[in-house]
Amino acid sequence: MRVALAQIISGRDLAANLSLLEEQAHRAKAGGADMVVFPEAAMRAFGNSLLDIAEPLDGPWATRVRSVAAALEMVVVAGMFTPGTAGKVRNTLLATGPGVETSYDKVHLFDAFGFLESDTVDPGTEPVTFSAGGLTFGLTTCYDIRFPALFTANAERGADANIICASWGAGPGKVDQWRLLARARALDATTFVLACGQGDPLTQGVHAKNSAPTGVGYSAVVSPFGEVVEELDGAPGLLFADLDAAVVREARQKLPVLANRREF
Repeated sequence: MRVALAQIISGRDLAANLSLLEEQAHRAKAGGADMVVFPEAAMRAFGNSLLDIAEPLDGPWATRVRSVAAALEMVVVAGMFTPGTAGKVRNTLLATGPGVETSYDKVHLFDAFGFLESDTVDPGTEPVTFSAGGLTFGLTTCYDIRFPALFTANAERGADANIICASWGAGPGKVDQWRLLARARALDATTFVLACGQGDPLTQGVHAKNSAPTGVGYSAVVSPFGEVVEELDGAPGLLFADLDAAVVREARQKLPVLANRREF
């Protein structure tokens, strides 16, 4: 299965972000991709209000993404915001396309580095996987990458690949951590990892007006052996990679960490 990771920089305007998504989806299709993955917060960039634009999965934003996926006959995975409880939202990934219709709410909220995502976001509670192109994919979001158990839980549910959609916060060592964690999670679960992040606004001469996590780039596809198959730098771009379930089977035969794992 050929996949594409669309490392975009989303903004405040929902319509502009949808146009960018559609443009990149067309480019991915032209490059032979069966699936295109967009980052967390593709609907609206962090640093902007979210409660006023959160909408259900049958709302206009998700419906437009669904129509793009249907028209191109490909799977689209993209980060959006859905209504939560008591004035909060949910940080949601929509996965839609031929034979695919599901969503995942971010389980691990970013209460770290002095920031409390839980003040404004309700957590999800369950792992989510879906199948497409003969492979099974697990869904994860940003801070989830620091929690190996979610990745192994997806693998136990049959995942050949784990998708990570992120808007990674900048800071000392943060790019190195992102790259290291993507490789580590591939090894933990012996899956491919499709790590798609927002691009770095600084590469476009845009300086953040606040401390919101607006992205650092370095989207990558990592093999089940922890090898970086393809990687971007900080600038917006489109990455292609071919996934083969046989590579996952080989990794699990040679390195059966899932079978050897013990619960304590």
